[in-house]
Formats: sequence, structure tokens, C-alpha cells
Amino acid sequence: MWTMTKRAGLKRICGLALAWAATTAPALAAQDIRIDDTAVYPESMGAAPDGTIYVGSMKGIVFRAPPGAATAEPFIRPDAKNGILSLLGILPDARSKTLWVCSAPSTLRNPPAVGTSSLMAFDLKTGAFKAAYPFLAPASACNDITVGPDGSVYATDTPNGRIFVLKPRASALALYASDAQLKGIDGIVFGGDGQLYLNIVSKGLLMRVDRGPDGAMTGLTTLKLSQPVAGPDGFRLISGDRFLLAEGNSGRIDEVTIDGDRADIKVLKQGLVSPPGVTLVGRTAYGLEGKITYLFDPKLKGQDPNPFMIRAIPLP
Repeated sequence: MWTMTKRAGLKRICGLALAWAATTAPALAAQDIRIDDTAVYPESMGAAPDGTIYVGSMKGIVFRAPPGAATAEPFIRPDAKNGILSLLGILPDARSKTLWVCSAPSTLRNPPAVGTSSLMAFDLKTGAFKAAYPFLAPASACNDITVGPDGSVYATDTPNGRIFVLKPRASALALYASDAQLKGIDGIVFGGDGQLYLNIVSKGLLMRVDRGPDGAMTGLTTLKLSQPVAGPDGFRLISGDRFLLAEGNSGRIDEVTIDGDRADIKVLKQGLVSPPGVTLVGRTAYGLEGKITYLFDPKLKGQDPNPFMIRAIPLP
């Protein structure tokens, strides 16, 4: 007959065995995600803390993939109220419960998307439209987004070499920086130490924004790269001084470690089709295949680019 002591001992042994099995069993491999539409031509994506992935598209549709999902489904569509054009940058901000997106004109869309580029805000959970913040003249292209430690939202203007900022409770964008060196600016990201970094997609550069005590830009420092990058685009923080970088022209996803004025480039994945975006969920990087080359490369133009995929890339 079992005594209470023996039963308790057996339960403890079984519990230890289950805990050991859980820590030694291999984790399930993250899977690629298919965007559930055609001719999407996505440019950016981001992940919320719960692992939900949000993806923009040339069509102006925001797609969403819940944690563990194999497909990303339509979440927000353009309409008369929100006025979305084509979508470039996209960034979930759990602190403000906001999905930030860059709406921009596009001549590549059929019919062309015409209008003023804007930073837009949507409810992160419901997709309800919150507000639009038009970019200042001249004609601009809101490209990528990051959120600062104080909640200020920064957005890049690629053709004009500018950075705009939307401060907490502000009703309009303010010009944060304008510099000839910023022409071609694309990805932008804050490091774990509060430093602000960006890339120049047209020149293959990574840069640090040097800032004064008040946060204003005092200069720009071009980082020395351990190897060249081609068409740097999406730029996301892993933690501390480690980042993810998408190279649209080389088909690579990189891990970037910044130390002072140096940036060590470590290739995580090659062979993606013009990847413009990357994001992080747990220990998995997700690289976005934009396939934009199908619209203008003579060797690919007219061919079927579908399906559009988000590739799972385990971190080392």
C-alpha cells in the first residue's frame, strides 16, 4: 500500500523528469510564413512583444500573422477614412498600443498611388484608424520608423534626406534633421543604450546620429563596416548593441554588432529575393522577401512573383 510519503516522493521524481525533458528536448523549429495574397510586394514588417507579425504592402494592405501562424492575413485595408496609399515602413509600438505605418505615393502600383506621404497611426489590436501626420513639403516618402526611449516617433524621408519626429501628445510632425548626407536614408533604429542609428540604402552606409544633451542632432558618424553591405534597408534591434539588418540588393539578412565607430557584419542568411525588411521574434529572425525586382528587372519583369514569403532564420 502506497504511503503519502512515497506518493509525494514519486510526484517529485516525475516532476523533475518532466522538467529535465522540457529543457533537453529540441525546440520546435520556427516556420516560414506565407502572405495570403498576390502581387503584394511588401517593403517592411515588425513584430509585437507577443510575437504577432505585421507586414505592409504596395497595395496598401497591412497583413498580420499571429504567433505560430503559417500565413499572414489582411488586417487593415485602404479606405476613404484612412487614405492609405502604398505602405513602406511599419512598426508595432506596444507601449502606446499603436501600429505605426508609412503611407507613401507609388508609381509602381497599378493604378499608381497618388497623394501626400504620411506617418499613420492605427490601433495595434483592432486596426482602427487613429491619425495621419502628413510629411512636410517638398514631396516626400515616409520610409521607416523607430520609437525613442521617451516615446517620440521618428520617421525617415528618403528622397529629401530628412528625419521627422512626432513627440508625445504632439499633433503634427516636426523636422528633427535635414542633411545632404542623409539623402537615401532608409532604416532607422535606437540601440539598447539610446544611441540612434540609420542606414543609407543608396550608398551602403550605416551611420550614428550624434546627439547633444537635449537630444538634438549635432552631427553624423559613418560607421566602419567589417564588410560591405548592399542596399541596407530594414534595421531592427536585437538587444544592447546587436541589430538585424536586411540587405535588399544582396539578398542577405545580417546580424550587426556595433562597437564605437565600428560595425561587425555577420551574415545570417543568403539567397532571399530582394529582402527589404527584417524583425525578431524570440530567438528567430524573420526576413521579408519583397521581390521588387520583378517590377523592373528585364530578366524578371512579367514573370509571376508569387508567393510572397517571410523566411524564418534561427539566430546562432
